[in-house]
Amino acid sequence: MSDTDSTHIPEHSRRDFLYVATGMAGAVGAAAVAWPFIDQMRPDASTLALASIQVDVSAVQPGMSLTVKWRGHPVFIRNRTEQEIAAAQETPLDQLKDPVARNDNLPADTPATDLARSAGEGKENWLVMIGVCTHLGCIPLGQSGEYGGWFCPCHGSVYDTAGRVRGGPAPENMAIPAFQFISDTVVQIG
Repeated sequence: MSDTDSTHIPEHSRRDFLYVATGMAGAVGAAAVAWPFIDQMRPDASTLALASIQVDVSAVQPGMSLTVKWRGHPVFIRNRTEQEIAAAQETPLDQLKDPVARNDNLPADTPATDLARSAGEGKENWLVMIGVCTHLGCIPLGQSGEYGGWFCPCHGSVYDTAGRVRGGPAPENMAIPAFQFISDTVVQIG
């Protein structure tokens, strides 16, 4: 065979090895420099802790409420009485100022029936909602107002026992966050 034969495979030189080794060292160095910048973009532990909370509601008897903080907002958890449920169920939907349920657990266009505002079938007594007036963000007073639900003394918004706006300047029902009962006595919000 001659040296000019086309099947001859050239040997790798020391220079080729140095090029590859230098390139690999540069790539590892670039990754080491970039990692702190990438890592700082992850949410910190306090943010992750607020993503969801679990609340034990075993001590909340019918007619009682519990307020917890979630994502910087108060969340009202109410164990409604039979009378409060009946009052909310008897309200015709055409009398509501906001006909939409505003429940993150249901489709966006769900009507604001009492069942759509509650924790659902079999848990109609439980109401879990963000306790912020939809007018200017005030905190309404519970078991107050004309309809026995919530009353915002700042500007006079009135909510019924299902958290639906019934009067005043508030444009929408109080929002219901994504939540689920993970046991008979523990609700997970978020």
